[in-house]
Amino acid sequence: MVELVSVAAVADNGVIGDDGELPWPSIPEDKRQYRDRIANDPVILGRRTFESMLDDLPGSAQIVLSRSVDAVDADTVHVAADLDEAIAIVESLGVDTGYVIGGGAIYELFQPRVDRMALSRVHGEYDGDTAYPEWDEADWELVESAEYDRFTLEEWVRVDGTATDADDAAGTP
Repeated sequence: MVELVSVAAVADNGVIGDDGELPWPSIPEDKRQYRDRIANDPVILGRRTFESMLDDLPGSAQIVLSRSVDAVDADTVHVAADLDEAIAIVESLGVDTGYVIGGGAIYELFQPRVDRMALSRVHGEYDGDTAYPEWDEADWELVESAEYDRFTLEEWVRVDGTATDADDAAGTP
């Protein structure tokens, strides 16, 4: 079973974007750790996020979740119509981890299914039109936190047992 990890930069007020752009000045150290984290694994993203990254595609493969795109002219790109198809594509690639990298609707769709979150908590509040989905901290454990100049990198792991319960029900040891 593939581990799904949501990766996002989130301002103190939950904002992640404004008109398709980051609402804060560039943070090179955050961009570097983000790109390093997802470099060798497939990423799941929405069409608009994909289009904004065409010049420098992230990850080893890109699974674009879209109802309006059938195919994309790039060898590493796969198009999925829904969440289950996107997960099936990641599983078919024979990897251990798939990264969910946005935008807002994609984070919202995958939030109940992700196993981990790697969140860059950008210091400050910013105006924007897109927010990271809310989640119940009781279902998650903060397992790592590292302070950087303008952000705090947090690693959260789901502790509610959803994936474990599903495996137990299926008779998986």
